[in-house]
Amino acid sequence: MLNLSSLTDPGFCPHSLNKYASIMACGNGYMGIRATHEEAYTQQTRGMYLAGLYHQAGRNETNELVNLPDVIGTEIELDGVNFTLLSGETVTWQRELNFANGELRRSVLWCSPEGKHYRLESRRFVSLDQLPLMAMQLSITPLDAPAQVVLKTGIDATQTNSGRQHLDEASVRVFDQHVMQGVYETQDRAADVAISAFCRLSADSDSCFTAKNRRVSVHHSLTVPQGDTVTLEKLVWIVHRSDKALSQETFARGALADLKACAARGYAALLDSTARAWETVWQDCRVWIDSPHAQDQLALDYAVWHLTAMTPAHDERSSIAAKGLTGEGYKGHVFWDTEIFMLPFHLFTRPQVARNLLRYRWHNLPGAREKARRNGWPGALFPWESAASGQEETPEFAAINIRTGLRQKVASALAEHHIVADIAWAVVAYWQATHDDEFMRNEGLSLLMETASFWMGRATEVNGRLEIHDAIGPDEYTEHVNNNAYTNYMAWENVASACQFMSRFERNDARFTENANRFLTRLWLPEANADGVVPQDDSFMAKPAIDLSRYKAQAGKQTILLDYSRAEVNEMQILKQADVVMLNYLLPERFTPEQCAASLAFYEPRTIHDSSLSKAIHGIVSARCGEIESAYAFWREGIAIDLGDDPHSSDDGIHAAATGAIWSGVIQGFAGLQIIDGALHLAPAMPLHWKKFAFPLRWRDARMLFTFENKALTIETTSPVSLTLWGKAVMTSGRQVWSMKDFLTPVNGTATTEVSDDA
Repeated sequence: MLNLSSLTDPGFCPHSLNKYASIMACGNGYMGIRATHEEAYTQQTRGMYLAGLYHQAGRNETNELVNLPDVIGTEIELDGVNFTLLSGETVTWQRELNFANGELRRSVLWCSPEGKHYRLESRRFVSLDQLPLMAMQLSITPLDAPAQVVLKTGIDATQTNSGRQHLDEASVRVFDQHVMQGVYETQDRAADVAISAFCRLSADSDSCFTAKNRRVSVHHSLTVPQGDTVTLEKLVWIVHRSDKALSQETFARGALADLKACAARGYAALLDSTARAWETVWQDCRVWIDSPHAQDQLALDYAVWHLTAMTPAHDERSSIAAKGLTGEGYKGHVFWDTEIFMLPFHLFTRPQVARNLLRYRWHNLPGAREKARRNGWPGALFPWESAASGQEETPEFAAINIRTGLRQKVASALAEHHIVADIAWAVVAYWQATHDDEFMRNEGLSLLMETASFWMGRATEVNGRLEIHDAIGPDEYTEHVNNNAYTNYMAWENVASACQFMSRFERNDARFTENANRFLTRLWLPEANADGVVPQDDSFMAKPAIDLSRYKAQAGKQTILLDYSRAEVNEMQILKQADVVMLNYLLPERFTPEQCAASLAFYEPRTIHDSSLSKAIHGIVSARCGEIESAYAFWREGIAIDLGDDPHSSDDGIHAAATGAIWSGVIQGFAGLQIIDGALHLAPAMPLHWKKFAFPLRWRDARMLFTFENKALTIETTSPVSLTLWGKAVMTSGRQVWSMKDFLTPVNGTATTEVSDDA
């Protein structure tokens, strides 16, 4: 079952360097390193990031995830010729990211412009069990004759975030013949970073160190006999701190000691150790399918890999950026993507990690309260884009219009407030799946009450009822509307949940309760029309529709904005992404199956899917409506966002939410997992060409394994669990097999349930 796939780079291509640097990036939730090549190419963007390490470079800039000094770059000179795949001939090529142990490997047989052949092999990994550790090896074998080899590598602090420098050099030092260290400070002096590197060559060489222009390097020069292999081993230990109780020297000295302990073990032993840590992840999280299309399994392994590599499980004061730790896109900021698209994976596989992600929001309540206060509202208004402080990080203005010279205000921070209810939804989902009363009594209830207070203050009295005006729902092509259905329903749910858990934990607040009851009885919730379609907002149904097929064919590229201004798009029935369909996904108990199907049929032709978040949601709702093959088509299109043929799809980092959607598309789509009224529901149904799928699941105190094959569901659980299968409540324990036909086939007017009990 753990015969894991590998992600391969099909061949060296200057145009796809940054795509593969993103999708093959190594990480452990603490640190992420882009999969750039050791040798330099002007087109490739190097990157190393630490979760939670943000800095504002200048007065007109926003806080961004700091791109740290480069430790991967290595200058390779072979018989006086710089190694580059832009010259000579690449005779053979193999490059893969091994999901089983997290190792990225490349093997190249290169013929230089002078006609000499060399084999170059590189390996690297970011440790999952020792978070600050990155290890790499570079091996060179001359095949035609002895070769003069020169290698230069070190710590390159000329690295920037697209030209913005965040770090000042505090000290650079060399220790003995193998160790160098750079200590850096963010320019606001809030944080220190120590990067320590151990370099060891497998053969004797002429060696020296240099420190110049923000680079500290070691140079090795030697002659390698024909057929022999020389290997450079480099271990790097990267740590940062904001607590400066210790002196900078003591902080740096501690990092050196940790690095030397790793050096004593060596690359192979360190790799074996991280492989064991990854084995635990795969046992807890892997989804296994029997499909004739190998990319289906690859996509699921890719998703679990990145959902682990991007998530700061070690630190509840950090969260998951929209590009994970794989690039500078969105400046490393945290969006609603985390709670809605990525938290479910952790919730059902590693609930403690989901708890930490919610505590990140709880820690940042002060910033959310301040944003609400500045705008004249009570409670907590969470920022649309967040970093470490909890303050709003969304840029005030978008890029300059080069024709008019004017900047356009970014509207999302001003009106896209549904993130408040999204966080509340995630808090409730966490409690439903875990029954973690300790969390809910404290952090959870604080989050629910503060967010509920915001909505009660945000609503407007209109014609004897409460409405929410000037809102932006998930569909960001429709701005500043009244009574966006998604926002209103989610706000109502937010306030109702706060009341429910206040009662459960005997939190008495008469004024809050009075205001909440008024809100819940008077808030306008858009109602389905005669066709069963819930209107997206007050004005949407009166707008004209146009044929979007040309734009849908280029989904994700926002080509509609080449033909129409944003103001014009706002006045037509054009959706960027799922909105009412997203509401059907999150609150399935609020809508009938007929209403979900009607909304799906109405809104999908009007949706361009210009957001990477959209197709997966349409796929899950399609699966719930029984349209399995349509759901599979959406799921495959979601896979292609990162793993498709577009050479620039992920240049500035992967689409982190899309990885969560790959997992959810199978578990919440084809497996039919839903939480309805606090109960676990499953209704598995596979694409026709799948023969079998299996997945682990955590539900409250139980560890469960589900296997669906031949229309039968086998459930193995460590403790008894009540759940609903295909609409019928059951109790399962030990190992039991449930036949789908017995749930869905009427016998004398009722459904029967035959169970094979193999405990």
